Amino acid sequence: MDPPDDVTATAVNGDAPAALTTGDENATNRRKSGRVTKKPNIYAEEAAIALNGGKGKRKRVMQNGGTEDQVDASGDESSELSEAEGSEAEEETAGKRRRRSGAGRKAHADKPAAKKPRTVAGTGAKTLAVRSAAGQSAPKARRRRGTPGDADVEGESLFADVFSNGRDLDAVAAGWASRYEQNNAEAISELVNFVLETAGCDLKVTVHDVEDQDNVTGKLSDLQDEYQAQNITDYPLVARARGHPPFRATLLGFFHSLIATIDASSILYSDPALVENIQVWVTTMSSSAIRPFRHTATVISLAMVSSLCEVALEIAEGNAKTLRQIEGEKKKRPVNKGRITSLQQKVDEGAQKGETVEGTIRDIFDTVFVHRYRDVDPKIRADCVQAIGHWIITLPDVFFEGKYLRYLGWVLSDVSAPTRLEVIKQLQRLFKSKDNVGGLRTFTERFRPRLVEMAVRDADLGVRASTVELLDMIRATDLLEPDDIDTIGRLLFDSEAKVRKTVVGFVAENINDLYEAKIEDLGGEEAIEPVLAREGEDDFDNPRLSWLKIKCLVEILQSYDSEDRGELPSQVLRGPASGVDVLVAGGVDSRFSFAAQAMCDRISDLKEWEILAGYLLFDHSERPTRRKSRNKDDVEAALKEACKLTEKEEIILLDVLLAAVKLSLTHADEVEVAKKGPKKKKTAKGDVLEAQEKTARHLAQLIPRLLNKFGATPATAAAVLRLEQVLDLDVFQELRQDSTTYSSLLDDINKQFLTHADQSVLVEASAALLHAKSFEELEEVTEEKMQHLWEDTTNTFQALSDGIDVGARGNLDADVLTGMLNTARRISNLASISDCVDILERDPGGAGAHLDTLIRLLGRGIASNAEEGEEGIEDMEDELTTCALKSVFFYFMWKTRAIKLWISRGGEGANVERWLSNGPGDADLDFGELARRRSAFSDALIAIVRLRSGVDTLRLTAAGHFLDLYTLLSTLRQPKGFLDPFDARPGQILALVNDISADDQETLMSVYSAAEKAYAKKAGRILDVAEDDEPLDDEPDSDPDEEDDGEEAERGKHHQALVHEQRLCELVSKIVLAVIARVFDESGGHEGKLRRRLNQNRGRLGQNYKEVVAYLDEPKSKRGKKKGNIKTSEAIAVESNEEDEIEEVEDPPSQVEEGGEEDLRNRELALDDIDADSGGVGEEVVAADVEDEIMGD
Repeated sequence: MDPPDDVTATAVNGDAPAALTTGDENATNRRKSGRVTKKPNIYAEEAAIALNGGKGKRKRVMQNGGTEDQVDASGDESSELSEAEGSEAEEETAGKRRRRSGAGRKAHADKPAAKKPRTVAGTGAKTLAVRSAAGQSAPKARRRRGTPGDADVEGESLFADVFSNGRDLDAVAAGWASRYEQNNAEAISELVNFVLETAGCDLKVTVHDVEDQDNVTGKLSDLQDEYQAQNITDYPLVARARGHPPFRATLLGFFHSLIATIDASSILYSDPALVENIQVWVTTMSSSAIRPFRHTATVISLAMVSSLCEVALEIAEGNAKTLRQIEGEKKKRPVNKGRITSLQQKVDEGAQKGETVEGTIRDIFDTVFVHRYRDVDPKIRADCVQAIGHWIITLPDVFFEGKYLRYLGWVLSDVSAPTRLEVIKQLQRLFKSKDNVGGLRTFTERFRPRLVEMAVRDADLGVRASTVELLDMIRATDLLEPDDIDTIGRLLFDSEAKVRKTVVGFVAENINDLYEAKIEDLGGEEAIEPVLAREGEDDFDNPRLSWLKIKCLVEILQSYDSEDRGELPSQVLRGPASGVDVLVAGGVDSRFSFAAQAMCDRISDLKEWEILAGYLLFDHSERPTRRKSRNKDDVEAALKEACKLTEKEEIILLDVLLAAVKLSLTHADEVEVAKKGPKKKKTAKGDVLEAQEKTARHLAQLIPRLLNKFGATPATAAAVLRLEQVLDLDVFQELRQDSTTYSSLLDDINKQFLTHADQSVLVEASAALLHAKSFEELEEVTEEKMQHLWEDTTNTFQALSDGIDVGARGNLDADVLTGMLNTARRISNLASISDCVDILERDPGGAGAHLDTLIRLLGRGIASNAEEGEEGIEDMEDELTTCALKSVFFYFMWKTRAIKLWISRGGEGANVERWLSNGPGDADLDFGELARRRSAFSDALIAIVRLRSGVDTLRLTAAGHFLDLYTLLSTLRQPKGFLDPFDARPGQILALVNDISADDQETLMSVYSAAEKAYAKKAGRILDVAEDDEPLDDEPDSDPDEEDDGEEAERGKHHQALVHEQRLCELVSKIVLAVIARVFDESGGHEGKLRRRLNQNRGRLGQNYKEVVAYLDEPKSKRGKKKGNIKTSEAIAVESNEEDEIEEVEDPPSQVEEGGEEDLRNRELALDDIDADSGGVGEEVVAADVEDEIMGD
């Protein structure tokens, strides 16, 4: 048979050609035991005959109906012998199979059959799987190949030896090296088959394949085709299995032992062909299109380089030691030249070994790493990064150079977050050693901007946090620029707590540097010590050294904030003069409070909130009161001047004080245990309560003092008012017994509420009053103070509105309009926290109730008589209208609440009946008046919506409150509790519940269309526009003044897109609630039109919009029985400025009963299901048989 035919037969059948078995006298015996004990792949009879030149063959029927084909390639005598032995083996094997408990199991059981597996040139390796011929069914493909189990590792093979539990890898490697010295071709084939099996491949190579190095690529190509035909989706390197040794660690450990063994036995140097043969196969596999082959071969190559680096390091250290011995011998007298010559020969041998090892390292680096570090598989890229980091640290003489370090810098821009994180970890290892700083200087200068960018903007939170830690290490080496230090420091205001916590150490070092500089300017601690307060004193009003560090903290926070936020307070976002983009939230911590909470662990002075309060209350303008030496007076004056706070710094320090107080109240138990040591549980609990009560009492005494000093400025007054909201009044024992102190505190809060018109102060004062009202034992005192506020506010409102047409826009001068606006703000805030029904229905002067005046005020939002150039007046008019409609809506909320309470009591109860009717038993007039006011309010709101256009802020606010009004009153539908069938009041209450008219629905949908278009325009999304949509006013796509601003302009566009998305989602949420309440899209000839309109662009307006509209869907709990019939969702491609987003659009839901409590609860569950089931945008399912794309080849 020709050599090509031999190669082909070997590739198919696994039989070694005769040329490879020359010199073996027991060839017949090997042939006798060459039959496998497991079921091979079935192949066509015609194909087998053709491959063997038409020679005869026999078949053995398997248990599952298959056949095992044996090709007779050694003559009649061998065939007869094989047939006789085969028959005996079949009988014995059949008996064993009948005794097995499970039918249909594979033929290769735990105990081998009488026939031993067919071997290749005596190696014990199994035969190759045979490709099935065309036209015949292939064997059932194995879908997964996991980590090796007990059945996988049993047998006589290198794979079984390595992965058997309890086997010594050094002994296994030594055994293989011994076999290599006896027969190198067989040992290499055994090792190659081991590599294939670790990749999840059962196919084998023969000795002939190993000797024919020119056909390595072709052989591996054949193996790839057969392997890919099996459709294996998993392989041991990435699979996870319990109860077995870690596969990766065992694999790497074996190759480490192998390299160490061939190094110790000098095979590595005496037989260069060993490593070359291994490289040929492994390097070729590392460029395979099959991911298991490529990944496994790459890991093995990287492991070999890591082990060779350790060998090279040992050689270098040995040579260095020998050279030192030579130097020592030369200094001796007399000089032992023989000894020197012997040592020099040893150095020369070591140098030659080092060159051999380094040459091998460079070869593998150039053939494997250079291509695989940018592989398409992120796991392979991460393995490469981890490996080169290890090489740089292990063998710096070779790898600690710019040409190798640059690979780490390039991978910093990798698209995979785990790969980027691995680069950061390796760089952290390098920067830990101060000896590496000099060699990393050039690298740092080149890639520093990218590192800063990753810390600030990386999409992965873990990568950001790790990068900040790395930059902190770089900062310690003085390789960061001042601008970079400030950029990283501003991450203390980051929205992610993990990032803030990570950057604390970075900022703390900056604070310490500034603190030490200030101390030196004052002459050092020895010069300052005499003028400082003694440690342990309870007098916190005297200067302390800790004040200087707190001053440094505040200065740094203020500098970071000014660069980010300009002149705006911490709770206010930058926006237009109308206040559209301004966010004022009561009870919400500022960015400074969050930053201080993160810094408390690193700056211990922040934990003592009394020190902060004393620092704030200290009068820095005072001169020294007691006589001292002139030198001491100068030092004290210099210290006070250095600790003097600016107005902005006072605001920041007040927020820091708030964080410190919260920390003290939250962790009081930890503080007490730390001070007094472990105690019994009951005693410790008592100490905690005592500490909290002491804090509350001390804080209640400090708040009036702080308000007295800082109450004149709105920003500082709001910060002080937030302190009252953290008081835990339940443990405030003394105040509950004597309310004088707390009454005085409430008087101070009322004073701030009445003297300030700033919305931030009003919000914080309202939150403080609501906090006090929540405690029953103090409710009476609080209600009394709030009644005084109502009287003062309504009297002012009555005086300002008398004699003027409050509904005519533009008829007030600036002073009167300002007073009216400030009063309307106070009414709106009070109505949000206190029942305003009695007060607003009151008619003090006979000119009408305050509520009617507020409803007439809404007319100021309809028409505009202001002249051009009065933009400030226009904004004030709009805000006055907004405050008025909010106040009226709060009235209806309180009124509805009281009606429902009255209904729940069966219509009885004097406390409710008192305000519900104008006279005893005259409930008809009350409900009629309420209906009239409801109509007047809704008419005023819809008039504002109709006479304004586009996405005007007041128009959106009016539309939202119009929908809220109808939704609110719908809760009165079907009242229960009226047992008298002749009682007419249920019908009068139901008269308040009306559906929104068709005309009003059309008007509201025009507002929705305008908001939808505005958001799509700002976000760069393309919509499926309806025919009846209202045209949007033409607006320029960009501001000409911002075209050259670059990043600032881009941030502005992004901010505007977020604002418009928030407006759209808020409006849609109100529409959805109205639909659920059955007051919208329920009557007329267009039922369901709104639902279709809202779902028209459901997949095009982002995930937030999609989640809001999802409340209209049928709850999934009611569709559970239909899961099997649900069709695949339809994908809608949505174009955007940057990339296409693909989202799934669910099938239109069927109509379900709505409005009930159970239905609303189901809708909440449906939203959770959507969150759990929805995948990421743009995710694709890639078929397992798609060929991998390899980058870099």
